[in-house]
Amino acid sequence: MSVSEILSRKGRAIITVPIDASIKDVVHELAEHNIGAIVVVSANMEVCGIVSERDIVRQLRDSGAAALENPLSSCMTSNVVSCDEDETIDDVLAKMTEGRFRHLPVIVDGELRGLISIGDVVKRKIEQAERDAADMKRYITG
Repeated sequence: MSVSEILSRKGRAIITVPIDASIKDVVHELAEHNIGAIVVVSANMEVCGIVSERDIVRQLRDSGAAALENPLSSCMTSNVVSCDEDETIDDVLAKMTEGRFRHLPVIVDGELRGLISIGDVVKRKIEQAERDAADMKRYITG
């Protein structure tokens, strides 16, 4: 299964925040949309970074509540690892495992096309394993 298939099932809606947002703005968006990470974009929708709940928690640990007024650039990951729609779930699972992150922007020709989470990938991996087991059972039982 490919990233494109995951996006076609879950949808391509993407929540983003502008590069000049504060950490407080990001907290609001994460809570409002019940999401764990958000993509940071420039005025022309170019991906500049990604911020996760973990990034914000580290800022709060280091600076306390005052961190909420900091620019989000103080805690975002600017060296964003991404994938394209043709990659397989095994490819993206390997990227996520190696990089120790749970969200991966889908970028095609410089354009943000979606965001997949480890939950999306694991769900599809389980579905695939269940299909394989059912196929094997049908093969064995004739």
